Amino acid sequence: MSAVLHSQVVIVGAGPAGLMLSHLLQRSGIESIVLERESAGHVVNRVRAGVLEQGTVDLMREAGVAGRLDREGMRHHGLYLSFDRVRHHLDFEGRTGGRAITVYGQNEIVRDLLDARESGGRSPIFGVTDVQLHGLTSVQPRVTFVDATGAAGEIACDFIAGCDGFHGVSRRAMPAGVARMFERTYPFAWLGVLAEAPPSSGELIYSLHDRGFALFSMRSPSVTRLYLQVSPNEALTEWSDDRIWNELRARLETADGWRPNEGRITQKSLAGMRSFMVEPMQYGRLFLAGDAAHIVPPTGAKGLNLAMADVKRLATALAAFYSTGRTQWLETYSARGLRRAWRAQRFSWWMTSTLHVAADATPFDRRRQLADLEYLVSSEAAMTSLAESYVGTVFD
Repeated sequence: MSAVLHSQVVIVGAGPAGLMLSHLLQRSGIESIVLERESAGHVVNRVRAGVLEQGTVDLMREAGVAGRLDREGMRHHGLYLSFDRVRHHLDFEGRTGGRAITVYGQNEIVRDLLDARESGGRSPIFGVTDVQLHGLTSVQPRVTFVDATGAAGEIACDFIAGCDGFHGVSRRAMPAGVARMFERTYPFAWLGVLAEAPPSSGELIYSLHDRGFALFSMRSPSVTRLYLQVSPNEALTEWSDDRIWNELRARLETADGWRPNEGRITQKSLAGMRSFMVEPMQYGRLFLAGDAAHIVPPTGAKGLNLAMADVKRLATALAAFYSTGRTQWLETYSARGLRRAWRAQRFSWWMTSTLHVAADATPFDRRRQLADLEYLVSSEAAMTSLAESYVGTVFD
């Protein structure tokens, strides 16, 4: 084995959470090393979430990595809810004191943060395998791994941040019985496509239709992002381009003639829907952030934003520890994170159950959903509640 490396913090995972945490720590003069299983190209090219809460945008600006976001991100003042073939606009800025959402791809955030890390002099170590965490309750935990060349490596550190997602090693390193797991699987999946078509709406459209949910979104002025509710056991091979466009037209077209622009579909994906929580989000010197600690269904657009709130909270706590020796913010990291995550779970569950058609739905269920939406678009209080939940509260 090569010589043992030393770092104040080891971050497992080079997604947006891990990269942002590393960047925030560097700005506070705290050294970190980021380990990532995949290649740099794979990490950059993963197309995931693209709806940023105001808090995520604010964090990007505070961290000095919002140059491209401010130039290319698409700020949305609200969104549309569509049902009974009629679109209803909900204003967010006017109901939240000027807060809004911005559409900017997760992979673009990763690109921006990687550029920042490279200019800061320490890029992630990509292509690692057999990552193992040791001594989590000691004052100097260790991380061992095998690098891309096959050489064994070891890092001694003060803290470990698990930003490696649901399937990562960090959460599994917590001893049995230490944490409680909460999980719910939804009887829906999303078929997502990218299409070479200019968006025909300036804002997102969430649509409830008898055939199921559909979502109109975008990635750029020339690329549309669209989603369809499908059965969890669907296969991509069952969905030709023609079938996808026929279904999108049926679920999204409104009585005034609006419909999405169509173009060449360049990417298709299927994603199941589930909720997951682990309590607590920390054990000894290990702190979980992002999907390693919680997963929400995508309907509420909370996953990436929860991860960014986590790492800002953790970076602030670590900065306080290294500057003053105080552990108060580290000790309360999990409790504060869980409060925010459970609120996001509630909102995401409500959005999902209100806008999706269950396979066993009855006519009563259908009328109840419509009554819920009709109340929402006619009540100032209900619209304000949705606006506050969607744009998100200020990061603590």
